[in-house]
Amino acid sequence: MASLAAGHEPGIAPGSGALADALVPASIFAPDRGGCGEEDDDEFLEDGDLTNGEPEDRRIDCSSKLALVSPNGEQYDSLLRQLRDRMEEGCGETIYVVGMGSDGGDWGLDEKDMEASVATVRSLCEQLDSDLIPLRERSEAAGTVRDYLIRRRVGELDFLEVRVAVVGNVDAGKSTLLGVLTHGELDNGRGFARQKLFRHKHEMESGRTSSVGNDILGFDQEGQVVNKPDSHGGSLDWTKICEKSSKVITFIDLAGHEKYLKTTVFGMTGHLPDFCMLMVGSNAGIVGMTKEHLGLALALNVPVFVVVTKIDMCPANILQETLKLLQRLLKSPGCRKIPVLVQNKDDVIVAASNFSSERMCPIFQISNVTGENMDLLKMFLNLLSSRTSYRDDQPAEFQIDDTYSVPGVGTVVSGTTLRGLIRLNDTMLLGPDPLGSFIPIAVKSIHRKRMPVKEVRGGQTASFALKKIKRSSIRKGMVMVSPKLNPQATWEFEAEILVLHHPTTISPRYQAMVHCGSIRQTATILSMNRDCLRTGDKASVHFRFIKTPEYLHCDQRLVFREGRTKAVGTITKLLHSTNNMPTNSKPPQIKMQSTKKVPLRKEDGTLATGEDAATIAQPTGQSASQPPKSGGGGRRRGGQRHKGKAQNSSSTNLMASPSSTATGNS
Repeated sequence: MASLAAGHEPGIAPGSGALADALVPASIFAPDRGGCGEEDDDEFLEDGDLTNGEPEDRRIDCSSKLALVSPNGEQYDSLLRQLRDRMEEGCGETIYVVGMGSDGGDWGLDEKDMEASVATVRSLCEQLDSDLIPLRERSEAAGTVRDYLIRRRVGELDFLEVRVAVVGNVDAGKSTLLGVLTHGELDNGRGFARQKLFRHKHEMESGRTSSVGNDILGFDQEGQVVNKPDSHGGSLDWTKICEKSSKVITFIDLAGHEKYLKTTVFGMTGHLPDFCMLMVGSNAGIVGMTKEHLGLALALNVPVFVVVTKIDMCPANILQETLKLLQRLLKSPGCRKIPVLVQNKDDVIVAASNFSSERMCPIFQISNVTGENMDLLKMFLNLLSSRTSYRDDQPAEFQIDDTYSVPGVGTVVSGTTLRGLIRLNDTMLLGPDPLGSFIPIAVKSIHRKRMPVKEVRGGQTASFALKKIKRSSIRKGMVMVSPKLNPQATWEFEAEILVLHHPTTISPRYQAMVHCGSIRQTATILSMNRDCLRTGDKASVHFRFIKTPEYLHCDQRLVFREGRTKAVGTITKLLHSTNNMPTNSKPPQIKMQSTKKVPLRKEDGTLATGEDAATIAQPTGQSASQPPKSGGGGRRRGGQRHKGKAQNSSSTNLMASPSSTATGNS
């Protein structure tokens, strides 16, 4: 610290306290920061990093707390550059501390210097078209220190978006908390708040979420919640919320029950959450699926914060026991997190500014019935910044996680834009279909959170209306990509796998469900670099999809599960890619599929076998006897459906056109 001070003020030798006192006021370069406790020391280190993210040659200019008071032209440019970098890193927002240098001096500024510094910061914000929102003011040894949130201004039809996945054991209060946060009404302790969120009748009857729910919480420029439920039906108008909001938190409400684990895994991989909110019921403690869900978030590298609910009905000793167990779990070698109990607004600001490091894990204690500490949780959510940065110049890529058929509109797909920029009427490639090919498709309209927009960027969720395509030909796991990418579908891939749990051993030809982004398909292990795998083993494994090829990337995270077996890994190599080949090269692919997988013969099995019978006699008895059998079956089924028609002979059936054969056989 002394060297930084020396560099800032010429003529001061490092470590010479007396000389420093002679040249400058003691309050600026005091050798020790008297009156600062242990907690402040922590905060100093963390915020010092934030205030000071410049290269070595420029860092000296901004190290003093007085750098903002009356900067010259060069210092002003340096401060502007530093702030712009921090805004880009935080995807449009950052927490800025005024009155705290990183040069070892006492913290705090007097009133006159503080006003000058705030004026400078306001001018910097105007240059970057951003708002300056005061968060808190505190007294330190040499005066006051202020924290500000700087957030980029967004247009009427745009908003910053942060996705938070809500996980935890069944009955931890996930849907109830979201009902209280999004509708602004406290719960009655009997499930009143969660009724507004359920999508299915059986969910209302049992009180258990079984599907992936989406709910939004909007914040305006001042950090106030803008959700105002309709006075008649109690429903939320998403369009109004998005128009008034500068930031929208999307909650992905996931199922807590063990039998819905595959839905929860799909929500965590397919919806790409920025953060994960782990809910723990204070009276039940860490039970059931809590550890499973925490492990899933850690495996996918999603930062976690914990919310302990039901503190109004829980005895004090049980609550302390739960918190003690929770802290022990978070500090364990598997998690290696730093638990921080959030009890006031100062804790919220420290936790939010250091949360993206992934090591810190804030713990909130709330009650949905009394509303205790709910304001701290809302403030924390407002300060969270998105982790996915984007560049508009990259080729666009969009992953589909749900499909709809809307009357009067047609086929609608929803999902997440992974990178690039997609505009209205752009032509994208949709695929891969069961043959691994991609088809060009035009985007008819774009909605974000039910609000029509003209374009979407990387990291934003959206829904597209597509022209001239049936909903039945689109499935979850497909992608829409820019034609520049020349996409290829993949049947086989290699991945580095870590087995988290398996009752016995995993060997080649083992089959399990692979979750990778919004892809959810069974894959077979063809080979691996070890004889067999047990719990805790790592290996490089060669997979092959069972049903259809998929669009994959190297370095994508995947989750591999079957029953109680769970493994996580990363794709290292793509093999056996199928390019979007011309139509004359499709029959070999059809033949391969029809012999391996019976259900696919519904579409084109008869075509393949008819060709075989017409051209060559198969050497094996089974395949030689196959054409008459399938032809007879086709005639029989056709005869049952169209009773008035005369039965065709076997030769006529073989000479029939592919389209008529497929129709008769389906």
